[in-house]
Amino acid sequence: MSGLAGIDPIAVAAALIVASTPILLAAIGELVAERAGVLNLGVEGMMILGAVVGFAAAVATGDVWLGLLAAAAGGAALAALFALLVLGLLANQVATGLALTMFGLGLSALIGQGYIGVRPPPAGRLDLPGLTDLPVAGRLLFAHDVLVYAGLALVAGVWAFLRYTRAGLILRAVGESHDAAHALGFGVRRVRAAAVVFGGACAGLGGAHLSLVRVPQWTEGMTAGAGWIALALVVFASWRPWRVLLGAWLFGGIAVLQLNLQAAGVKIPVEYLAMSPYVVTIVVLVIISADRTRAALNAPAALGRPFHAAG
Repeated sequence: MSGLAGIDPIAVAAALIVASTPILLAAIGELVAERAGVLNLGVEGMMILGAVVGFAAAVATGDVWLGLLAAAAGGAALAALFALLVLGLLANQVATGLALTMFGLGLSALIGQGYIGVRPPPAGRLDLPGLTDLPVAGRLLFAHDVLVYAGLALVAGVWAFLRYTRAGLILRAVGESHDAAHALGFGVRRVRAAAVVFGGACAGLGGAHLSLVRVPQWTEGMTAGAGWIALALVVFASWRPWRVLLGAWLFGGIAVLQLNLQAAGVKIPVEYLAMSPYVVTIVVLVIISADRTRAALNAPAALGRPFHAAG
């Protein structure tokens, strides 16, 4: 119990927000792709590719911002390849996504061979004079890196885009009935390709947050299943942006809590603590899958279905 008493709840809450950011970025991008009707199982590969490309670019240029830009471009490039295969060549979405995950993991290991043990330039934090020094709120809300706030802004932006804009309405229409959207003159493949590339760029940024901010180093396979958790999170959130944020905080909180319990010397085997985020992911998916009718109502009706244009 003495170990538990040494855990600072404010520090845990602040670390939770940081730990949830990679998953949040990847999940909000995947949500947009799935609302357009595309199931992209290549998120893990796009995250890890973004992590190594962003790391390499930041080390080469000495500029973290260029590293983040390169990470988004790397994730978007792999997503564009996915879009070409599944939208242009009508390849199976599940098989293609799995293949690109394996490709991303292998390519990242190849690119990252020369960066093991290298330190990237410091990312820095957003310092808001007068706010960062506040007793509790300062550490909790105003002492994070820019990507943390970008993730929150992205959630709000995606919510507003889907709810209030014409382009968002078209994207949702494509995801619900691509045949009806095509009949109305909307470019189904174009909309879906844009959504997939956006999702890939977000996944790349999520990977870069891991390699440049949260754990500023390159380690092979460092995403450690974060892309799969992001995929599960979209289902957990019922394809709604604000629920994605809450779910990301939940999974991020579990990851941070298990690290703090390890540091506090809690008498639980470290292997059990390390696997706890993944166990919770499985349990949540089982609970959601138990009510298949509700899940089917929430999911975009055309999700995963290939589009064949007439004529």
